[in-house]
Amino acid sequence: MSTTTQPSTGTAGGGSGDDHHEIIHSSKRFGERLFTQLTKGSGIGILVILAAVATFLVGLSIPALTADVKDLPYGNFWSYVAPFAFGTVWAAALAMVMAVPVSLGIALFISHYAPKRMAQTLGYIIDLLAAVPSVVFGLWGINTLAPAVRPLFLWLNENLGWIPLFSGAVSGTGRTVLTAAIVLAVMVLPIITAITREVFLQTPRLHEEASLALGATKWEMIRQAVIPFGMPGIISASMLGLGRALGETMAVAMVLSPDDVINFRVLTSQNPNTIASNIALSFPEAYGLGVNQLIATGLVLFIITLAVNMTARWVIARRSEFSGAN
Repeated sequence: MSTTTQPSTGTAGGGSGDDHHEIIHSSKRFGERLFTQLTKGSGIGILVILAAVATFLVGLSIPALTADVKDLPYGNFWSYVAPFAFGTVWAAALAMVMAVPVSLGIALFISHYAPKRMAQTLGYIIDLLAAVPSVVFGLWGINTLAPAVRPLFLWLNENLGWIPLFSGAVSGTGRTVLTAAIVLAVMVLPIITAITREVFLQTPRLHEEASLALGATKWEMIRQAVIPFGMPGIISASMLGLGRALGETMAVAMVLSPDDVINFRVLTSQNPNTIASNIALSFPEAYGLGVNQLIATGLVLFIITLAVNMTARWVIARRSEFSGAN
């Protein structure tokens, strides 16, 4: 009786164990399917939102683009939007010229030079800086930065006035496109720094050690191993920062003393406005086709931002064959 009962018990135990493993595998497969569907739904949702925004902009821009010029409150649309498009790209370009080198330097210092405790503290400060509202940067720019940089602007005009950028009469308030670009640079700096810092920390340790073993100094190792490995991340971070600079509204609207001009001078009181700032300042008083005209300028900004991101993706794709992790 005992010999027949034991195998029966063993079989039952084995069956329950198999059932238990089957339940675990089934739950894992369900979790994988659920995660796959969630990620797929998120991707589709982003495309749907993007298409909805584009449809909204195109639909409300058509009346302004097809109406007779005499019916448009702001005159010919292309003549109206050209200074704002130029100002948007010009201010963002100036900001990136200042922000990218500083961001890379801070990221390299945090990832490869600073002591661990200092690196953690600086990382927290950079992350907190990214959370400061735009209006705070605007208040800082108009009340503190603009008066502080005016002596620098006077020096640049006196000593480098032969360069077209620094020529002309210096603004008496300091509220110029260069001041707005400095504010934008400070705003995008934490974004670029945080991303590039994490990219630099992902550099394979073997690549760094191999470079040092061949006799390279620390800076030579960074140039040979860290920066080439992180170049796609640097480009991505820069494009994210550029997108923030292109679309910034309140800080530019508060700091800049705008005018409807296309002007490369960065120290004068005649400064090209940006599309986002112009929409914020003009929309409360707009009516009829004026609203459509402002929305059409938003469509132009949408196209500029889309073109910048597509260019960035193309540049990154060209470097996809290189992977420092391989």
